[in-house]
Amino acid sequence: MKQNLFENRHKAEWEQFALMLQQLEQGKEAERVARFPSDYRRLCQHLALAQERGYSSFLIDSLQQQVLRGHQQLYRHRSRLAANVLGFILADFPRLVREQWRFVLAAGLMFFGSLIGIALLVYLFPDLVYNLIPAEQVSEMQGMYDPEAGHLGRSAERAASEDWVMFGYYIMHNIGIAFQTFASGVLFGLGSAFFLFFNGLMIGAVAGHLTHIGYGQTFWSFVVGHGAFELSAIALAGAAGLQLGWALIAPGRLPRSEALRLAARKSVLLICGVMLFLLIAAFIEAYWSSTIGVAPMTKYLVGAALWLLVAVYLLFAGRTRHAPE
Repeated sequence: MKQNLFENRHKAEWEQFALMLQQLEQGKEAERVARFPSDYRRLCQHLALAQERGYSSFLIDSLQQQVLRGHQQLYRHRSRLAANVLGFILADFPRLVREQWRFVLAAGLMFFGSLIGIALLVYLFPDLVYNLIPAEQVSEMQGMYDPEAGHLGRSAERAASEDWVMFGYYIMHNIGIAFQTFASGVLFGLGSAFFLFFNGLMIGAVAGHLTHIGYGQTFWSFVVGHGAFELSAIALAGAAGLQLGWALIAPGRLPRSEALRLAARKSVLLICGVMLFLLIAAFIEAYWSSTIGVAPMTKYLVGAALWLLVAVYLLFAGRTRHAPE
């Protein structure tokens, strides 16, 4: 292909890319910024073709300058994305949790209150567990935490599974619970309240029963580590759902649709943090909690440290402006 034909065919693309570069370099948001990476790759292809075909040095130098400028903008925007994600993790998420403390407190009382309350009742009145959980599931739970079973926190069918398989299973299972608790908040918060109580009752009933029959050490040493992130995530997912419900119940002077839309912005950000917590919880559960070669006391100490870490993170992270924003 002759150089004149090549230039005529792609001149409009180069001009649009140059305009986009100019806007980005001036700190403005270009209209087609989402297509910038693909346009940049196409420009690199044009430069390679021009060099291979021996076109004039003027054309090659012009394309090369645009490629260099495009390279700087491409990686500048990538680093900004990474900084934004890091800023959310280190500062924005814990700030948001503290900002929504009323919903977090309400969800925490529903979830942890029902969990602790039913655990004590089942421990004192053992037969109560069968009113909440079918006998077959109770028997399965006993098999998972039997000190003589040779495996910990896994049913007999999953005992031989690779840790990475269980990691994926825990992620999907926990995310399902969290999303269910969050999304049901659109039912004026009643759905979130129901699932907070329900999950609290189920977990508490299992804890009380296993402690009563003498399996407490295997059970508590298993859950104490990942529970710091997993249980906190369930409560926070419930808080996000309650926020949606409250926007429908008390929209103020706004239409309910607008109030719900505004509440959803913060609720979705809360859920992003919940997903991070659940990812960490699944990793700990698969690679640490289920390990049988570690002394229970060591797991208790690590678990206590993780609970303290979560508390300090949510209460104090992001209070200064040193975290990336």
